[in-house]
Amino acid sequence: MSRIGKKPVQIPSGVTVTVNENTVSVKGPKGELSRTLSDLVEVAVEGEEAIVSTVEETTEANAQHGLSRTLVNNMVLGVSEGFEKKLELVGVGYRAALKGKNLELSLGYSHPVPYPAPENITFEVPDNTHITIKGISKEQVGQVAAEIRAKRPPEPYKGKGIRYEGEHVRRKLGKAAK
Repeated sequence: MSRIGKKPVQIPSGVTVTVNENTVSVKGPKGELSRTLSDLVEVAVEGEEAIVSTVEETTEANAQHGLSRTLVNNMVLGVSEGFEKKLELVGVGYRAALKGKNLELSLGYSHPVPYPAPENITFEVPDNTHITIKGISKEQVGQVAAEIRAKRPPEPYKGKGIRYEGEHVRRKLGKAAK
């Protein structure tokens, strides 16, 4: 078991981490997450720290160590603070609206595009061209944001489409007049 240069995961108050073989469960004020980690790593909870260590010294074990430590840290942050992604709709007539918990997008198609809210994910639409996706799982929040963006990704000529807030879209010139 190696722990040289390994950074432990800090556990804030109000969050409990339990380890059962390779399954790590994290409970906090925002919810509960659970994940099964690789056999090449072990997780131990000591006081207010979760220590992830490798079982053997191999390249694969070192890679799994970094991944597992980050996954445990994201679980702890998710149940204590939560994660969010923001999207912008750019284009004439591109709009978003909430229908109950679900999202309805007008993206220049002949029909509105519905997007049902997955479990543990909430949508906020502060105005009709911005969407905020919130949840406790960083992986799930990112996946939902990517799926919504894929409905109409930004195009390089006019820049129309759905983009992440602050994303830079490389523009092309198009036809040059002679």
